[in-house]
Amino acid sequence: MSKTSMSSRSCAPPSENVFLFVPNLIGYARIGLAVLSFYYMAHNPWMSMSMYAVSCLLDAVDGHAARCYNQSSKFGAVLDMVTDRSTTSALVVFLATQYPGYAFPLQILTALDLSSHYMQMYASLTCGHASHKTVSPSAPWILRMYYTSKPVLFSVCMGNEFFFIGLYLRAWGAKQLGLEVGMAALLWSLIMVCFTISIPIMAFKQVVNAIQLVEASEMLAQADVKSRCAQKACESSVRRSD
Repeated sequence: MSKTSMSSRSCAPPSENVFLFVPNLIGYARIGLAVLSFYYMAHNPWMSMSMYAVSCLLDAVDGHAARCYNQSSKFGAVLDMVTDRSTTSALVVFLATQYPGYAFPLQILTALDLSSHYMQMYASLTCGHASHKTVSPSAPWILRMYYTSKPVLFSVCMGNEFFFIGLYLRAWGAKQLGLEVGMAALLWSLIMVCFTISIPIMAFKQVVNAIQLVEASEMLAQADVKSRCAQKACESSVRRSD
């Protein structure tokens, strides 16, 4: 056996199954809970929203697990992003059936959410960033604050999700949810207060989405310009050599 082959084997990374990384296992659990939430959404609101809420909360756990076990991966980042977008979109689709008069704005919110996050993820991967949460120092301050401050990121994401959860519970109403009398009525009042508080948070999230879409578009356009300049320089060099 040659020294070269022995050296290449000794330097080869140990075999790892990225699909079985702890944060990715948590991601699969999130997907399972989300699917069960969709199943119960039309006939069991408490079961549905309990599973939906746990699925959303686990979003914070998988990131912590990735850092704790040093198991960050591109697959995990995309899985996390796709799960977030799919879960929220499925709930909004159901809300459009409950609030047909608001179907158009709900469609716009879904389109903005999906397109902005896809553009951000694709731009980050294209530009070689370690994470889609990596933001340029020249990016708008709102985007930098959103992605660099964990308390802000968590609060905005949770507030945004609670807006849609609250909208879902309002579609059922206090009577159907069994929250009309006594302490149950207080719980309903608390839910509605939290829902009201979540409205400006949801609006702020849409502003972030719009800024993110523009910023990611500019990143991709700049990458295109650099690529085209490099290609032209290469072609010019080839012509001179001929």
